[in-house]
Amino acid sequence: MKKLILIMAVLPTIASFGQNQKPIHYPETKKGETADQYFDVKVADPYRWLEDDRSAETAAWVKAENEVTYGYLNQIPFRDALKNRMEKLWNYEKIGSPSKEGNFTYYSKNNGLQNQSVMYRKDAAGKEEVFLDPNTFSKDGTTSLGGIDFSKDGATVAYAISEGGSDWRKVIIMDALSKKIIEDTLIDVKFSGLSWRGNEGFYYSSYEKPKGSELSAKTDQHKLYFHKLGTAQKEDQVIFGADQKRRYVGGYVTEDDRYLVISAANSTYGNELYIKDLTVENSPIVTIVDNFNSDNNIIDSDGTKLFIETDLNAPNKRIITVDAANPSPVNWVDFIPETENVLSPSTGAGFFFANYMKDAVSVVKQYDYNGKLVREIQLPAVGTAGGFGGKKKEKVLYYSFTNYTTPGTIYSFEPKAGKSGVYAQPKVDFKSDDFESKQVFYTSKDGTKIPMIITYKKGLKLNGKNPTMLYGYGGFNVSLTPAFSIANAVWMENGGVYAVPSLRGGGEYGKKWHDAGTKMQKQNVFDDFIAAAEYLIAQKYTSSDFLAIRGGSNGGLLVGATMTQRPELMKVALPAVGVMDMLRYHTFTAGAGWAYDYGTAQDSKEMFEYIKGYSPVHNVKSGTHYPATMVTTGDHDDRVVPAHSFKFAAELQEKQTGTNPTLIRIDVKAGHGAGKSVAATIQENVDIQAFTLYNMGFKALPKSK
Repeated sequence: MKKLILIMAVLPTIASFGQNQKPIHYPETKKGETADQYFDVKVADPYRWLEDDRSAETAAWVKAENEVTYGYLNQIPFRDALKNRMEKLWNYEKIGSPSKEGNFTYYSKNNGLQNQSVMYRKDAAGKEEVFLDPNTFSKDGTTSLGGIDFSKDGATVAYAISEGGSDWRKVIIMDALSKKIIEDTLIDVKFSGLSWRGNEGFYYSSYEKPKGSELSAKTDQHKLYFHKLGTAQKEDQVIFGADQKRRYVGGYVTEDDRYLVISAANSTYGNELYIKDLTVENSPIVTIVDNFNSDNNIIDSDGTKLFIETDLNAPNKRIITVDAANPSPVNWVDFIPETENVLSPSTGAGFFFANYMKDAVSVVKQYDYNGKLVREIQLPAVGTAGGFGGKKKEKVLYYSFTNYTTPGTIYSFEPKAGKSGVYAQPKVDFKSDDFESKQVFYTSKDGTKIPMIITYKKGLKLNGKNPTMLYGYGGFNVSLTPAFSIANAVWMENGGVYAVPSLRGGGEYGKKWHDAGTKMQKQNVFDDFIAAAEYLIAQKYTSSDFLAIRGGSNGGLLVGATMTQRPELMKVALPAVGVMDMLRYHTFTAGAGWAYDYGTAQDSKEMFEYIKGYSPVHNVKSGTHYPATMVTTGDHDDRVVPAHSFKFAAELQEKQTGTNPTLIRIDVKAGHGAGKSVAATIQENVDIQAFTLYNMGFKALPKSK
């Protein structure tokens, strides 16, 4: 690879940047008179009309905003050079872990720049053929594969597709041998897995189609259905959810085909757990857990013995065993007890694999079915390992390994011998040895120690002038673990620092860590993020003039809250698909299910005042110099509806003081992120980095030599 000169080489061009900035003429966004009453407080909502995603007015506003945004991006002189490098680096073959179904081995592959990865298969003789090519689903690459499951004998397959990034799916049933579609397509399926019962049919979940816009209307009664092959969807039997209203319901069949496992929840944390014996006709649904106070998941069964992953009385999770005849928690017995590190287990080849997270990196231990430790698996380096799953009869399993400087590699693993070998190693035009990651621990506002991994090119000078991307999430028990990204690789090649803190609200240290960033403690998350920025500045990795903050979804809320609380702290803010209107988030799609993390403004006056105190839409103040901001969203996002981003951008454009741009980039025919085409993903990352560097004062990318 050609050697790149650090961006810092072009610093002399920065001085005149501010003086040459052209004024931006934003579209006029009309203001309405809408207001809501919360207890004794009246709250104006002048941009409520932007919530109507079906109106011509909203469509015209989206078009006008995109014209301004792309007009701005088109003037950035190094945008094309950045795209060329991004595409070149992205253009390598990517292969997924294989799995056996019937007489075939299936795996995904992308030749480099294909918009969607292709599913291939090999027969027993090793002959390869394309099995399913999502690139043929639509001309523009916006229809993606959203899930797939095979019948027990591997002869029939059901797969889900997403159109335009929507969470609503269609399910197609196909003869796996001939690759011919054999039934009518199932429609209106949402937040669903697909799980076969033998060869006769499969379970799936969905909501009634909402009244009003399917992209934004509230959905709150999830149901589990069984589709029997050869019958129409209207005849599908409701298994669970008709009488018991739950926001999230899922069902899956144990590997031995004996039990249907049903999980039911009203929020993103805590679930009821049920089983149904499929070997007994008309068997009842048996309750295992009857409340929402813990997360519970049956990961395997052995005869009538159930193995359950749970955080009940174990914030870092444990595995217990119980007999299906008397499965209530009073009869649970520890199989793999809780430890000081968070557990994420899997099973395969007749073994359990306990994947522990220690300070956000992986430690994997192998156990037999008696709960005896077989070995700790030696991983290639410090980073993130995933996989170790498969059928009990398999002799070889597969796992992936990655970190911020190592492209994801697939390894084969022989559980009996404990031997690992490289199965698929990508050939990426990136010199990993030229870069390094360092984990530090910094102190948040209340004295809590927070870990952060900082990655950069070796030889970095701590002079406060390095462009730095601070990325965070901090919610919903989600853990940010080290993973390679082409976009981040390009950022670091150009002298950028990439920093990821393990904020409270995430899952890096278990349930207590998660709970410390929820409801009336949500401010802890923002304080942790602010303290991360202050650490990077104090240690001279960067300064406020060269700091960008970025996050998506709940991380978009994080960025929105941070930039409105401390606008002087960063130069650039990049909130993506964010939850920005915290007073109304629960009124859209399945948003009410996020109340475990956020609470709602209706809970109490105290909760209303707390939420309003950080809600990004409600904390944009006139006369404030906000950082250069590019909000990003998709017009088909039906998880965090784009109205959140629309209203936030409108507030910023109205109230921003100074010349820093406040733009919104709205992807058309795109959703919350999953299934986005490679072309669209590359362009979005190019635009984000170009916008960021340009607003830090850079007029050119470094020349290669």
